[in-house]
Amino acid sequence: MKKTTTHLKKIILAVLFIAGFTTLSTAQDIRLNGYTAYALNDKIDSYYDPSSYYKGRIDGGFQWGIGLEFLPIETRAIEIKYLRRDATAPIRYYNSGEKNKIFNIAMNYILIGGNNYFQTGGKIEPYAGASFGAMIINIQNADIGSTNGATKFAWGLKVGTNIWATDKIGLKLQIDLLSAVQSVGGGLYFGTGGVSAGVSTYSTMYQWVFGGGLTFNLGK
Repeated sequence: MKKTTTHLKKIILAVLFIAGFTTLSTAQDIRLNGYTAYALNDKIDSYYDPSSYYKGRIDGGFQWGIGLEFLPIETRAIEIKYLRRDATAPIRYYNSGEKNKIFNIAMNYILIGGNNYFQTGGKIEPYAGASFGAMIINIQNADIGSTNGATKFAWGLKVGTNIWATDKIGLKLQIDLLSAVQSVGGGLYFGTGGVSAGVSTYSTMYQWVFGGGLTFNLGK
């Protein structure tokens, strides 16, 4: 698993570097985006048999991030961004009997994607976009002082609008749907005895995120 994770990291970083370099060389404008938002609770569960299951949620909370956006043309953009969220996860699972535990989770998204802007001729600039990349997740079991982690494929969808106060500074209002495919697994994360204990199946995360931030036009 570690070998597969390392290969995935290398592939994603290579794609991000090539896409970022290519877009930067053709960009007409560059924007720096700062994000602050609130993510809603997300239920996670997996059932394999009566002695192999878990059920719980990832609690909602504050999410922050930063993005660099390149506009080759006025209505199209490529954005590379980093998002971070720390959360708690109350989980009920089976490991030599049913157990309840609260885990600490750190989620780091590295994404690249495209934005489509809809010109209104004024200060309001609606947009929609999609992205893909990786989520690096770390889950801590405080009872045994262990932390396990993995890198999983992630994707996101968003709709929002920029409200420009000046030609250089604007307010962002945005709704995101973020997902990390097969990101939360019992065998790797929830077992009290380490990697070999607990559930071996996985659950996909879906996070609704509401917020926005600021955008800064660094072009002419």
